[in-house]
Amino acid sequence: MTRENLLKNPNGDEDMEFWELTENGGCQWRVEDMPGDCGHAFSDETVTKYFSTSFEQCLKRQVVDLAAEGFTLEDLDFVQPSVTVQDWYCSRTDCGCVYQLAVGLLDENQELMQEFKPDIVSLDPFIDDCSWKQITHVFSDYGPGLRYISFEHGGQDSKYWDGWFGVRVTGSSVTIDL
Repeated sequence: MTRENLLKNPNGDEDMEFWELTENGGCQWRVEDMPGDCGHAFSDETVTKYFSTSFEQCLKRQVVDLAAEGFTLEDLDFVQPSVTVQDWYCSRTDCGCVYQLAVGLLDENQELMQEFKPDIVSLDPFIDDCSWKQITHVFSDYGPGLRYISFEHGGQDSKYWDGWFGVRVTGSSVTIDL
């Protein structure tokens, strides 16, 4: 059984609520309505908003406390259920951008046990298909001790244009298959 999304406010429906803004450069993070200026349609019509980045680094983070979410130490240590992370990102049709993601499995002291940190993605609308792309990773066999999950993502535009021309993110999720 897969539980519900452990990330709160994954699409910006509640503005920036529940997100720690670890980098808030340029004109800062902003929530916009789909599809937005020079935007792309999203495959899920129930997702109506996204987070937009600016011309300097914008990163935001949530740390999920698994005990507070109802997971028992026995399940986490002995069953070690699969942890699936997903995120959606795209660029505008008129400006390139970079996207980055880092998801960490953390122990009781919030020390890193395992990390998924793919290479930074650069998108150029004049070369690449910059429509919404999904990135997914599954953690398994991570060993006993998992207590928290850190999810951080963001980026910026590649032309340093004033405003919100950077990467767009939405539909973020962390689920545990138990």
